[in-house]
Amino acid sequence: MAAKKKSRKPAAKKKSGAKRKPNAAFMKPMQPSATLGAVIGSNPMPRTEVTKKIWNYIKRNGLQDTRNKRMINADDKLKEVFGGKRQVSMFEMTKLVNKHLK
Repeated sequence: MAAKKKSRKPAAKKKSGAKRKPNAAFMKPMQPSATLGAVIGSNPMPRTEVTKKIWNYIKRNGLQDTRNKRMINADDKLKEVFGGKRQVSMFEMTKLVNKHLK
């Protein structure tokens, strides 16, 4: 008995030069906690801006691990944001930072 072949539609071509519409959830201004506010400022801002400001802080203060660039070494301010952890991965960082946004 021969298996049925499924016909597939060709993948839709992406339009070149077309800009993606930003997700409204990422653009909604969020209020940082006082702990996070000490690092990035206390004004409400979108999640994307929060991430940019944290990375600027990390790079300005040389907190990225020199051997493993995916790890962030916390200073005193970031240690409070990271729940007392001395070092976190960049992926874990976003999860920990989201706990400080309302």
